[in-house]
Amino acid sequence: MNKQGVGRWCGIGSLICIVFYVISFFVLRGPDVDIYFVISLGGVLSLLGIVLAIVSAILSKRYVYLIIGFLGNGAVLANTFLLLLAMGISEP
Repeated sequence: MNKQGVGRWCGIGSLICIVFYVISFFVLRGPDVDIYFVISLGGVLSLLGIVLAIVSAILSKRYVYLIIGFLGNGAVLANTFLLLLAMGISEP
């Protein structure tokens, strides 16, 4: 596979990280869920998605995946940060 193909797959992988987090956020909810697992899952998926978006832009020289992946994974990272902040405030 050439650089264009690898870059395209990295961009798609970045978008899959966003979709997987949104699905897991709505599936893993309720009073019995370990919220710290959801927070760490969001952080890891977001950072992985940002790295994949940057690699995609470097390899394929197309910045569509970079913009969409960076904004989407940045929103996931912001949501994760707000969840972590809320858990820190609510505990004594």
